[in-house]
Amino acid sequence: MDTAELAAVIESLIFAAEKPLRLGQISELMEVDRNSVQAALNVLDEKYNRLPGGIQLAEVAEGFQFRTRPEYAFWVRRAQKRRMFRLSRAALEILAIVAYRQPITRGEMEQIRGVDCDGALRTLLEKKMVRLCGKKEAPGRPLLYGTSSFFLETFGLRDLKELPDLRQIQQLFPEGKGPRVDE
Repeated sequence: MDTAELAAVIESLIFAAEKPLRLGQISELMEVDRNSVQAALNVLDEKYNRLPGGIQLAEVAEGFQFRTRPEYAFWVRRAQKRRMFRLSRAALEILAIVAYRQPITRGEMEQIRGVDCDGALRTLLEKKMVRLCGKKEAPGRPLLYGTSSFFLETFGLRDLKELPDLRQIQQLFPEGKGPRVDE
């Protein structure tokens, strides 16, 4: 199978998939080596970046997925009348703590925030932004939490390494209005 045909098959697979497809999954499914799959993905990426269309090939959650270009997302949401969910400030704080400190226990989250996290944590679990990662090797064996692949998809991240560091976050806020970064 030549690269163009391989790219067409991969394009079909990614289009039909409910979740981002990983390079290894595609390679295994098609029984083709990873280098050939990567070459075909590069062809697709070039094709969708060159065209002025409404979709793009995105690498998110350690896989590949077709997504609406950000500048057209409003129209898609409007057409689908999809109800977006909002997270409370407490839930966003907990989500940030989990993202940067995972795996983490509820007690550790509460220690950082200084208040109970139960309701907001439950919401994050229901929305599938956070997942259970196991149990900590400590007395009582408390549950450990981490972010989910849906979290990565939602924020358009390939992996957690793409999270901004605290210095980048501080640059987003005017003087004195954002989070404080200690030296």
